[in-house]
Amino acid sequence: MSDIFREVLRGFEKDKAAAHGRLSARHALLYEKMPRVKEIDARLSEIGRTLALMVLKRDGDEAKRQLLKAESLGLTNEKDGLLYENGYDEDFFTDIYKCGTCQDTGFVGGVQCNCLKQRLIGHYFEMSDLVKVADHGDFDTFNMAHYSDMTDPDHGISPRANMERIFSIALAFTRKFDTEFENLLFYGSTGLGKTYLSNCIAREMLDKGRTVLYTSATQLFRHVEDLRFGRDPSRSAAILNTAYEAELLIIDDLGTEFITTVTTAELFNFINTRLLKKKHTIISTNLSPNDLAGIYTDRITSRIYGEYTLLNFFGEDIRVGKKHGMMQ
Repeated sequence: MSDIFREVLRGFEKDKAAAHGRLSARHALLYEKMPRVKEIDARLSEIGRTLALMVLKRDGDEAKRQLLKAESLGLTNEKDGLLYENGYDEDFFTDIYKCGTCQDTGFVGGVQCNCLKQRLIGHYFEMSDLVKVADHGDFDTFNMAHYSDMTDPDHGISPRANMERIFSIALAFTRKFDTEFENLLFYGSTGLGKTYLSNCIAREMLDKGRTVLYTSATQLFRHVEDLRFGRDPSRSAAILNTAYEAELLIIDDLGTEFITTVTTAELFNFINTRLLKKKHTIISTNLSPNDLAGIYTDRITSRIYGEYTLLNFFGEDIRVGKKHGMMQ
């Protein structure tokens, strides 16, 4: 077991202990208001212990077992009725956990929960890019006013209308994530919202409990070189494996990395393997499709053009407009 894995598991132990403390406090509050619920819980625990002992002692008294089970069911139904009548819903005892799926254990049925996988990703990448995602806005704060509503003569529509179309595609991507396999390529000049929209998608999928690896091309391919030259090989191998296996991989600023035959071959492997496994990928780049074709091999560009939805960002640099007071 790696040191990183042990550290992550220790974090889960702390979270679980904290959740149990919150659960005890809620039970105390509930018992004070409804003493009958406390009596029911005590009796349910007693029945549970009796049934467990019967199994251990191989007690074959089936009639007694059935009576206890019937009593347990009746008490449970009574408790549910009392909770409902007093305005307590099922979330009263479940929203105490950071992850309601695994209840802060990191595992579901002996299999790693997505929250555990995501924490491992965060540790491997030292939370740098994931923190950036958390600090940026989301779909609700995306501001179309940053884009001009004047028709662009080269494209036949305004930058705002174009961005509204791209935005709807990006939002649909998150909503159809489990039912439709899709990959996106964001391309266009700097300052047009490609990274921001990638952040919106990443944050939405993280909120849904999906495993997301968000990384720049420079950072990702640095690990390729580190593995090749034996620099911290176990960590680099774990990071690259995550790039293959994460439910969503977002590569930002493709084309800014130091391009070699090794990184080009690895880029093809990332793209091709994830296509075969039907794992979603988003790539953003300042390069045009023609520029990409001039830099990368036909094997790479043919898969991107054939398997990705290409979305062209155009207009004035938002950051320049903000700086000079031309945009809100």
